[in-house]
Amino acid sequence: MINMFSLTFVFLVLMLSSLSCCLTDPKCFLRIKDKENQDGDKELDCFFSIYTKIGHVKNDHFSGNLDKQLTTKNIHMILSLYFAIEEINGNPHVLPNISLLVKVECKLLSDRGKISLSSKTGDYFPNYHCRNQRRYLLILTGPMWLPSAMLGPLLYISRIPELYYGPFHPLLSNHEHFPYLYQMGIKDTSVAVAMVSLVIYFSWKWVGLIISDDDLGLQFASELREEMQRSGICLAFVTIITYDIKLFFKSIYVYYNQIMMSTAKVVVIYGDKDSHLQVNLRLWQSVNIQRIWVTTSQWDMITSNGKLLFNSLHGTLIFSHHYSEIAGFTKFIQTVNPSNYSNTVSLAKLWWLYFNCSLSSSDCKKLKNCSGKMLPEWLSTYQFEMSMSDTSYNLYNAVYAVAHSLHELLLQQVDTQSKNTGKGLEFDSLQVVPFLKNIQFVNPAGDLVNMNQKANLDTEYDIFYTGNFLQSFGLKVKIGKFSQYLPHPQQLLMSDEMIEWATDIRQTPPSICSTPCSPGFRKSLQDGQALCCFDCTPCPENEISNMTDMDYCLKCPDDQYANTEGTHCLSKTVTFLSYEDPIGMALVCLALCFSAFAAVIFGVFLRNQDTPIVKANNRVLSYFLLLSLICCFLCSLLFIGQPHRATCIMQQTIFAVLFTVSVSTVLAKTVTVVLAFKVTVPGKMMRWLLLSGASNLIIPTCTMIQLILCGIWVGTSPPFVDTDRHVEHGHILIVCNKGSVMAFYSVLGYLGSIALASFTVAFLARNLPDTFNEAKFLTFSMLVFCSVWITFLPVYHSTKGKAMVIVEVLCILTSSAGLLLCIFAPKCYIILLKPERNSFHKFRDTHAKV
Repeated sequence: MINMFSLTFVFLVLMLSSLSCCLTDPKCFLRIKDKENQDGDKELDCFFSIYTKIGHVKNDHFSGNLDKQLTTKNIHMILSLYFAIEEINGNPHVLPNISLLVKVECKLLSDRGKISLSSKTGDYFPNYHCRNQRRYLLILTGPMWLPSAMLGPLLYISRIPELYYGPFHPLLSNHEHFPYLYQMGIKDTSVAVAMVSLVIYFSWKWVGLIISDDDLGLQFASELREEMQRSGICLAFVTIITYDIKLFFKSIYVYYNQIMMSTAKVVVIYGDKDSHLQVNLRLWQSVNIQRIWVTTSQWDMITSNGKLLFNSLHGTLIFSHHYSEIAGFTKFIQTVNPSNYSNTVSLAKLWWLYFNCSLSSSDCKKLKNCSGKMLPEWLSTYQFEMSMSDTSYNLYNAVYAVAHSLHELLLQQVDTQSKNTGKGLEFDSLQVVPFLKNIQFVNPAGDLVNMNQKANLDTEYDIFYTGNFLQSFGLKVKIGKFSQYLPHPQQLLMSDEMIEWATDIRQTPPSICSTPCSPGFRKSLQDGQALCCFDCTPCPENEISNMTDMDYCLKCPDDQYANTEGTHCLSKTVTFLSYEDPIGMALVCLALCFSAFAAVIFGVFLRNQDTPIVKANNRVLSYFLLLSLICCFLCSLLFIGQPHRATCIMQQTIFAVLFTVSVSTVLAKTVTVVLAFKVTVPGKMMRWLLLSGASNLIIPTCTMIQLILCGIWVGTSPPFVDTDRHVEHGHILIVCNKGSVMAFYSVLGYLGSIALASFTVAFLARNLPDTFNEAKFLTFSMLVFCSVWITFLPVYHSTKGKAMVIVEVLCILTSSAGLLLCIFAPKCYIILLKPERNSFHKFRDTHAKV
């Protein structure tokens, strides 16, 4: 409401100022000089009516327009028009001895009555033509499409072709409604691709879009969305500005909240610049919304307050159709002067209005104090470009299209031209149409111009950066180029040097929805959000992501493993239970110590072989047991070191055979003890068994059965060298695979059955007289042996890698040490420390006392 009162107040002040006429103004000029143009540099509608005359005739500039104030861009368009006409009229190869002339009318949209071909102007009359009335061949309309569309049906009735030089508009391509209207503007068929390429170049992922609610904006939105999805870019929001005036004012706050609530720092603008979209952008300019704007050249404008429409600290990126520079245009602007063109009062009034030239009091056509530098100074004051804009370039080409079409028509009507010598050349407007709609030529800048809309497609864009420079100046710099016809990776060519010099875009935080996932993490999409909104999840074990923003992690090969950060795969180290490992060295030392200890005991027994304690319970079996235990201790060394095929087979078979020998020897000793005490019982069988040494047959019998089992194992599915790549992180473990698990457990089961038999027999003989009777020692030794191997099974299955080998070696050493210590330690104690007990006399004395 406050803003409405402010606008009303400003309007009243302007109206009062217009009523206070300056008394010093020339009497022939009734219009008051306006100090400020409320349109800024907006391109207002201008119609240029083309006609011809024989000979060299000067144009009457700006006739009929001095009751309105023009903008800098209108002046720019008119100057480009007259520059083209001067080139054509001075070119002997195009329309020789014929001058193109033009009538200029601007700002007709503000006066709808003049858009109609009324009889009041005396210029247009439908369906007929007065003898002394000037006939126009074509009318160049633009750059606003609405006045062109309104004029189209009237020109159709008058049978006058219309050439639209504004930006391409799909509505005007409907030849059913506008049969004689042709567009000079190139259709934006690849601007969406060009903009997405720029977004990718700056690594933007989160972009807003604002369009007008028409075919132009909706078609662009569809193309842009498709390209963005193909490139992994997301639209943060899409604002569609309605044409309905009531709905527009109701939705102003909705539009404002959409852009302010969004985290997108980059916004794409596309649509009809004469729609409410421009009104909305002007409102946003007043609240100083800071974004990086991406748009087309038609939105490169300055508002009435002298600021850029997109007045952002980050600047605006503008896509403009590429065209070559037209030589001489800048010099033409710098040297233009009213005295060079016309003696009529119209141009003198223009110079008086805009450039502060003084006039003769007696003659309103004569200018005084009017320097040639006034026009360039005035143009630069209003942020005027000396080079051609897109609209001016289209207008320039439109004039040449008319000239070339008339020239082609002239070549076919040489006889008609000779009959009209000395008269104004009268071309029929409809005769120009067939040539106009298919004309193709190369303009003086070297660019190919094709009036066939199907073939006249955009191929190249120049990319400009515009922004504020210092306090009162603007900056416009070309920073890149997009060429559709080049291979995809080379289509966008950007100047990093110009970007660094002119912009601060690279220093601006990137426009993203979520922070990029660094290497070692993968993207995890958020429920209900766009693809660009995600969380970062660490890669699972042994998987990596070596780039930013990876959708999934890559699994390392089996011979490699992921580093701690999850960014690289490292080669695994080949490992095994080696002699250099601390545990390996400890096990080797234990095996050697126990084997040496067993050897010492064997030496003690040999030295005291004739003593009763050694001779008791079969001395030979004791020697045999000690030798087998020494071998058991040493066989554990086969499990240490790098496995080979031979060592893998030897590990299990030698272990099984040696332990079978040891346990069967214990069984034989136990049976011997039982038989020795049963001899006192009458019976020839017991005596025969004891004297014949039948118990000694237990060892070879049990061993032979184990050898047969091992032979079947090795023959069918022998152990082999295997690698385990997963059991130990970062290592490839070389192990011995058992081959046949059933054979392995069969061997262990057979060994366990012998041990159980030995334990049972020894347990039954535990109550026999204990002097020199080792039944209790045998029982305890087998209890230790069975306990160790029963414990081995669950522990072995619960471990992997080196631990399995270590557990097996420890079981071998522990069970062997149990047999050694439980059976032979008490005897060594008596032999070495209690020799007096190692005699039958002591034995008899003890029993006599009893």
